[in-house]
Parts: sequence; C-alpha cells; structure tokens
Amino acid sequence: MSEPEPPNMLCMEVWGGNNPVSSSVELGGLEAWVFSKPYAEAHRGGDVYYLSSCATGRITRILLADVAGHGQAVASTAADLRTLMRRFVNRLDQAEFVRLLNKQFAEMSKAGTFATAIVTTFFAPSRRLTICNAGHPRPLLYRASQEQWHLLSRDGESTEAKVCNLPLGVFDFVEYEHFDVELQLGDRLVTYSDALIESRDADGEMLGEEGLLRIVRLLGDVPSQMLTETLLSEISSRYPENLSDDDVTVLVVRANGSKPDLPLRQKLNSLFRFLGLLIRSPRPGAERAPFPDWNLANLGGAIFPVLARRWRARKS
Repeated sequence: MSEPEPPNMLCMEVWGGNNPVSSSVELGGLEAWVFSKPYAEAHRGGDVYYLSSCATGRITRILLADVAGHGQAVASTAADLRTLMRRFVNRLDQAEFVRLLNKQFAEMSKAGTFATAIVTTFFAPSRRLTICNAGHPRPLLYRASQEQWHLLSRDGESTEAKVCNLPLGVFDFVEYEHFDVELQLGDRLVTYSDALIESRDADGEMLGEEGLLRIVRLLGDVPSQMLTETLLSEISSRYPENLSDDDVTVLVVRANGSKPDLPLRQKLNSLFRFLGLLIRSPRPGAERAPFPDWNLANLGGAIFPVLARRWRARKS
C-alpha cells in the first residue's frame, strides 16, 4: 500500500499525501523517515504529510497536517495542499505559505473542516530550521551533543506548557508565529499526529506531551531508522486500545550534514520545469510558477554560497 518514492528528492519535487507509507527519503542536509497508517487500515487517512525540495536542493519544507475527517473526504484537501507546496517549493520564507494555508482552511471551515499542522523549513547552508505550530502537538527534539530529548517550543528546548497557535481555519486572519533552531550533526526532530499523545499509559492516564517525552527519554538514543517502530511498539504495549482508534503518523528527520550536490541534468530539468510553469501560468486555472524569495540568502546564495553563510551569521 505504500507509495514508492526515490531515495533522493529531485529538484522542485513534492512528495507525500494521505496514504499509508513507511519509507525513508534523502534531502539536502537531512535524512527523513516517514510513517503513516490511516485508521482502520483505510487506503487514505486524515493525516496529510508532504516533503518538498527546492530547485537547488538547499530548501526542504515539511508539512504534517491533521485534518478533520478520514479517508476519501480528505483526498481533495490533500491535493490542494500538494499544489500549495509546489507553489512555494523555492521559497525560503514560509510565512506566506502558512497564511495561505490558514486562508484555505478558513474557507473550508464553513463545512466543518479544520486542521492542526506543523510546518518546518530547513535551509541546508545554515542548518537553520524554521518551525510554525498551528495548534499541533509540540515536536520532539533530540540534541546529539547532549544526548537528550526535549519538547520543542518557541523558547527552544522546553518542557513547560506553552500556548500554541490556533488550528488552521479558526479565523481568516491570524499572524502565526515562526521560530528558528539550528540543527547540529546528528540532531533529530520528530513530528507526529495526536494519536500518540492521546494514547494511555499503563495506569489508564492519557500520555500527553509530557508522557511522550518521558517515553522517548527512557528509550534513549535509538537509531533513527528504528525510532518510529520502537516508539510505536512501546506506546502500543502500554494500553490495549492505544494507536487503534485514529490515524497514526510520525515524521523523523536527522541532520546529516550532507551538502546538495545535484548533477547538471537535474539542474537543467528544474530550470526547464520552472520555465514551463512560467509559460503556462497566465492561463486560467493554471498552476503558478514557484518563484524564489528575492533575497541574497536564497537567490544569491544559489550562485555564491558565501551569501548563505553570511545570512547564517546574521541570524545567529
């Protein structure tokens, strides 16, 4: 049932959906492991996941959305999110992407459709990860240098409860907060759907974020490729009904320090793909061309990497 995907994301590629999957993906500066299991073994679920890579392989965007509803009812939403991901595939700044994401769900909220979501954007030259949380459970962050797991919030690694941004679609106009962390070699980020924190411990109490943090700290430094399976197995063993009444999705990314080194053929293919979208974009209903940010870090840094490094120094 899993959707096959290449071991390396291609230029200007968007991959994902709301179907069952258990796979790994190579990205610029990152490795990713994606697991998604819809409720009741359905072909499609309410959890929507997408990964994208820009034309130069330096910008990776990851979206995990928990959409109200299940199965085929979410299919059109997933298709719309893919189109939106493609439109912003070359953008380093994710703020406009999140605003349009919220606007789309605000229009859908009239029919009772809303979503929580985590949007992250990783810039390989600076190892800077930008996070926006729209009412979703907080990600887990593993710092390799400390050999310690944390709950990630705006103030960095924090175990204190924080007020999260509202779910998507509650209000038309919401200024969602974005914050940055720098990933060092071996650091890992885990985003997940709420089935994990709504599971119960052996005493019948709901795990919540703190309970999930306690479990991953007990598990320790599990290899990335085994982390999802080990974590879900541990949660399932604690209470009979755990992870059986909802969609289950876990995305694990690990900073591996690899530098995007795309062959000339891929670079030319991405250029021709962009030009084709640009030519077709004036047509009614056509997909918009994925223009990059007009700033030195993104546009200039693609040609002169030193500009990207200077952006990293300025952000630090």
